[in-house]
Amino acid sequence: MTMLIKMLAAAAAATVLTTGALAQGANQPGNPPVFFPIENEPAPKLIVDAPLPGPLARGAVLIPYRTENFRILPLFGEVASRVSPRVGHLHVTVDDAPWRWADTGGGTNTIVVVGLPPGEHKVKLELASPEHQVFTGQTVTFTVPETGSHKH
Repeated sequence: MTMLIKMLAAAAAATVLTTGALAQGANQPGNPPVFFPIENEPAPKLIVDAPLPGPLARGAVLIPYRTENFRILPLFGEVASRVSPRVGHLHVTVDDAPWRWADTGGGTNTIVVVGLPPGEHKVKLELASPEHQVFTGQTVTFTVPETGSHKH
């Protein structure tokens, strides 16, 4: 019984101490801010790799990419533009089409394009703010091979 009382007292003390520690937030006087103001953040970077050769040989285009100083998230609008660290999405344009789509991530860091006819193609990726302002971009050029049956 006394062991149970000691364990309960220890658990209660731990709860009180933990709650006090968690209640001390960055917005209290004397504590530094958790986030940097947007204007003090480094510029976002987009690094795009060539399409993966294995899937490309079968007609599927998988383009890996990564970002620095930027997170791809499905957040849009003026308020989201003030979030720090900086967030946004990718604009994806295939073969200079008059339309594009917005990729909001999904955790894969890979753009997938299927159904392109054999031949040379290009895909343009652009880092965009939640209000669609483009920060930077890269274009990848590649050739989709003929995937018909081969005669030996």
